Amino acid sequence: MSIEFLINFTPQETRVAIVEQGVVQELHVERTASRGIVGNIYLGKVVRVLPGMQSAFIDIGLERTAFLHVADIWSDRHNGDTGRPIERILVEGQNLTVQVLKDPIGTKGARLSTQVSIAGRLLVYLPQEKHIGISQRIEDESEREALRERLTRLVPEDEAGGFIVRTMAESASDEELSADIAYLRKLWGEIRNSATGRFPPSVLYEDLSLGQRVLRDLVDDDTARIVIDSRENFQKLTTFAGEYSPKVLPLLEHYGGVRPLFDLHNIEEEIQKALARRVSLKSGGYLIIDQTEAMTTVDVNTGGFVGARNFDDTIFKTNLEAAQTIARQLRLRNLGGIIIIDFIDMENPEHRDMVLDEFRKALARDHTKMTVNGFTALGLVEMTRKRTRESLAHLLCEPCPTCGGRGEVKTARTVCYEILRELLREARQFNAREFRVLAAPNVIDLFLDEESQSLAMLSDFIDKQISLHPEASYSQEQFDIVLL
Repeated sequence: MSIEFLINFTPQETRVAIVEQGVVQELHVERTASRGIVGNIYLGKVVRVLPGMQSAFIDIGLERTAFLHVADIWSDRHNGDTGRPIERILVEGQNLTVQVLKDPIGTKGARLSTQVSIAGRLLVYLPQEKHIGISQRIEDESEREALRERLTRLVPEDEAGGFIVRTMAESASDEELSADIAYLRKLWGEIRNSATGRFPPSVLYEDLSLGQRVLRDLVDDDTARIVIDSRENFQKLTTFAGEYSPKVLPLLEHYGGVRPLFDLHNIEEEIQKALARRVSLKSGGYLIIDQTEAMTTVDVNTGGFVGARNFDDTIFKTNLEAAQTIARQLRLRNLGGIIIIDFIDMENPEHRDMVLDEFRKALARDHTKMTVNGFTALGLVEMTRKRTRESLAHLLCEPCPTCGGRGEVKTARTVCYEILRELLREARQFNAREFRVLAAPNVIDLFLDEESQSLAMLSDFIDKQISLHPEASYSQEQFDIVLL
């Protein structure tokens, strides 16, 4: 499979599009003003210990305190000791070295661990735990054992830590593995030295930039090219690749064309589509994707598709196409947490199994950890996708100030009746000469037309004059009543 990485640099943000077979599959955005902090190591201070939740809040210098669960405290798992409650491990005011597992998302603070892991190109270093592991993506047992033996031979005898072999190490030479071991050990020594004399909260280590992480973590043997539209950053990434990943060097290309890189490959259009609620299918069907605080729901509809010979075949073909599209949309929008998919009801059990198999096959290309359950009694597919960073919509958008994120506003007639009730309340409390109503033009128009009799009746009832004033800057739900 041919994979291309398109990297767009500006002083404000870095954007990376992963394109497979000419179709955008993933989008990564990192803004200079709000860089992600996953992988960063901090010297923090315990602010509060919660025995009831077996958790603690740690101040690491962010706007919100970060969250540490007892299961993520390495010392408590050391030597198999898992019985101690958190109140016997941590005390308020204690200094603690922690690493960020998840960025702050929504109203939740960052998720922390005291077990440090530092990623290199080929290996992940575990300085606190003498253990050699192999990536689960390397499935061949003989290959796993061979890699374990090679690494055991290369690790220095005085090494107190351990390593996890990444998938990229399958074809690496002993020299490359030794270089990665030396680099990671040196980096950990620098991190430990930087903690000396520091006071919390302070940053001990920051993970690489998005462009560097792409070269380290995402580029593999299927990558055809990496196109970069900034000469300065092309040179920086070339230097980085030459030092840490020489195999990537031939793949790097600088794009210096007049037309913006993302425009050239229609990425900007794909970003706009990824923010829409409705996703059209080629067959004429469509998806409706709703992202809420608790979960994400996906509804599949046939729409105008009537191409099959009978209705069951129409439903089956729509669901098959939807399975492929949903898998891509989950990656493209970076949707995480609980996801509920409402495929169109299928009476044929074979059709249901085939749709589920197709869905799982499409999801296999996603690097993010996930679990997929079968169809429930209600015909829904339940799944989870690990959430480590904000979704694309939460990163690029904010709740509508008019509707407050509801996705709908009150009708003009509803607002008219609210104004009438408010006028009656005001008249009973204040002895004003006149009441002036300030509202959106369409609300005022309704008072002047269909609801004019209602307004006249209220004016007679309270025995006060009511004047109307349209405000073009007001939203449909907004109004004010001024006492004159």
